Amino acid sequence: MDVTDLKILGLLQEDAALTLAEVAAQVNLSPTPCWRRINKLETAGVIERRVALLDPAKVGIDLTIFVTVETDDHSEAWTRAFADAIATMPEVMEVFRMAGEVDYLLKIAVPNIAAYDAFYRAITAAVPLKTITSMIAMETVKRTTAFPLVGTTKR
Repeated sequence: MDVTDLKILGLLQEDAALTLAEVAAQVNLSPTPCWRRINKLETAGVIERRVALLDPAKVGIDLTIFVTVETDDHSEAWTRAFADAIATMPEVMEVFRMAGEVDYLLKIAVPNIAAYDAFYRAITAAVPLKTITSMIAMETVKRTTAFPLVGTTKR
């Protein structure tokens, strides 16, 4: 990837609805070579997919809850059962296997406490857990999906 590819990626991260002509103009290319670059980035898996980002409150998702999970069982079977369980739970937005005091960190998006309680009951019934801790986000201070691309960020 060169600087032009990074500029294209930066533009698409900010607004995937930009037309090919708009992207091409902003990176000083004609549309055909710009399309080839975008296609190459998609084929290589650099661009995984293009999505619409929603305002959670406007679709009735009023709570973001971060959940830490600790387990005493680190076997392949437990890990697979945990992954299979959370894969079926649409309120789970992100899951990270962690180094440090907790084993997993989950980001959960739900409309209300009752929905979180249903999730909590489902996850604790699905796999044995040592500890599960919930932290409710009071306010979103910053929200982005754009990665800081080397050579394209401004300070």
